[in-house]
Amino acid sequence: MGRWLSDIQYPTMVKRITRRRFMHYGLSIGFLAAVTKSFSRASATQDSYPIHFEDIAADAGLTEPTIYGGTDRNRYILETTGCGAAFIDYDNDGWIDIFLVNGTTLDAGDSPRHSNRLLRNNRDGTFTDVTKQAGLTRYGWGQGVCVGDYDNDGYDDLFVTYWGQNVLYHNNGDGTFTDVTEKSGLLTEGTHWGSGCAFLDYDKDGHLDLFVSNYVNLDLKTTPLPGMASCLYQGIPVNCGPQGLPRARNYLFRNNGNGTFTDVTEKSGIAKASPNYGLGVLVADFDNDGWPDIYVANDSEMSYLFWNNGDGTFTEGGLEAGVATSRDGRNQSGMGVSAGDYNCDGLLDIFKTNFSDDLPNLYRNDGQRSFLDNTQTAGLVAYSRFLGWGGGFLDINNDGWLDIFYVNGHVYPEIERLNGPAHYKEPKVLYENLGNGKFRDVSAVAGSAITNPSSSRGCAFGDFDNDGLIDVLVNPINSAPQLLHCSSHTGNHWITLKLVGSKSNRSAIGARVHCVTGDHRQIDEVRSGGSFYSQNDLRIHFGLGKASRIDMIEIHWPSTQVDRFTDVPANQILKVVEGSAKLIPAITGQK
Repeated sequence: MGRWLSDIQYPTMVKRITRRRFMHYGLSIGFLAAVTKSFSRASATQDSYPIHFEDIAADAGLTEPTIYGGTDRNRYILETTGCGAAFIDYDNDGWIDIFLVNGTTLDAGDSPRHSNRLLRNNRDGTFTDVTKQAGLTRYGWGQGVCVGDYDNDGYDDLFVTYWGQNVLYHNNGDGTFTDVTEKSGLLTEGTHWGSGCAFLDYDKDGHLDLFVSNYVNLDLKTTPLPGMASCLYQGIPVNCGPQGLPRARNYLFRNNGNGTFTDVTEKSGIAKASPNYGLGVLVADFDNDGWPDIYVANDSEMSYLFWNNGDGTFTEGGLEAGVATSRDGRNQSGMGVSAGDYNCDGLLDIFKTNFSDDLPNLYRNDGQRSFLDNTQTAGLVAYSRFLGWGGGFLDINNDGWLDIFYVNGHVYPEIERLNGPAHYKEPKVLYENLGNGKFRDVSAVAGSAITNPSSSRGCAFGDFDNDGLIDVLVNPINSAPQLLHCSSHTGNHWITLKLVGSKSNRSAIGARVHCVTGDHRQIDEVRSGGSFYSQNDLRIHFGLGKASRIDMIEIHWPSTQVDRFTDVPANQILKVVEGSAKLIPAITGQK
């Protein structure tokens, strides 16, 4: 251990990454300027832009702050990552509720203010904190959250990652949850730093398995403090890591179908990928072979793409697929990840956020088990100084083309001492899809909820008030959550689908939906996890533009069952049970 401390790579790492990033963007500054100028000509004004986001969290009852680490300085990297957020309809009433992961501080004891929180949707734009009666009070360094019905009883369960012991909560179906971590076989030895997670049915046996990434193997007793081992950021002493700290491994747990899980990390081939600094986890079928693949955003190193071989094993091929690095081969510090078919070619693309002094990645799927980094050509070039976290694809204006939203916030409170352009609290970013493979920056015209800076981390998408517009839940650190309500004056139509598996897992995770209106075709999948440490609404939402009816909805379930519906009226929230050949209203007790 003494040798590790003396040989630590922090100063080399900081200088190398900073120099490489600025060299890269210096070489491309002419290109970036030209693209930015081109897109600014297409920009709207606040008065003319038809989409508006308003933070209604305080009025909705989301007032308790998320506590996480220090406010003016952080001694350890543990204090920087923050927490995820989830939209989950835990009581099956058709109105999505909110689960917020919470953290703590190094010197804090247990306090109700430091617990995770479950907020029940009152169906009138407000929420009620039901954490205590639901049995979800828990303290510690909470990290990520993912949702899925692992025992197929019809109620979605919760998995929460921690620096410490991860927790599986069984939804009892009566408004309460039970910690079944030990009973399910998910109790681990030692102190792990669980990060991103996702339920998936990797072997398509109808039971949800569980994938968990880990960040670093952190022992505070041996971790250097700011100023030690030359842990610097632009000359300022800051917390150390992740490079120089022990890398952690990913885990895959197979569902045994009896409420328990078995660690198949070695057997599945996941362990063949070297331990790394894993953060965001994304599950999707990227090669359209019917089997879910796994993408992991790694911090400071190459990201991983685990291809599902369809025989219970995976092969890591991120570098060959073009999603491990930037377009010029640089390692990046990946944070949040999302999948969506932004160009409507029937292939799921990847969006990934990164550390500051870098752009996010927009990886376009070319259909040959490889991707092209289209970040610059698509116009996502306005904000290289921001440090991105949660975010992804959503259709803000229901025009049938997926837009991009992501949240930002620096990891070093000390950055304010530099008096430069970078700040600890940063605005959010919103790019509108122009439908031609390019995006325009509409951050400044979509409402002050976008431009107001915060130290954001987790971010989830969902229609909490069932008005057909996608809202955004943000979990910052050391401040109250944000609930960004979307309003629109486009007059565009939409459809939302709640899928329920019968042969497939009950949450329908992994089911792919095709939506056809005229010559416009869209796809999406029911997905657990994603963004940064967060969970979107499990319902599938499509914007339809001016089409008042849908020509065809086709659902490909993990069981290989295919259900098809034609001539479906728009502006509805419908439930589809696998194999039932029926579309039924999904809302109970609607006001």
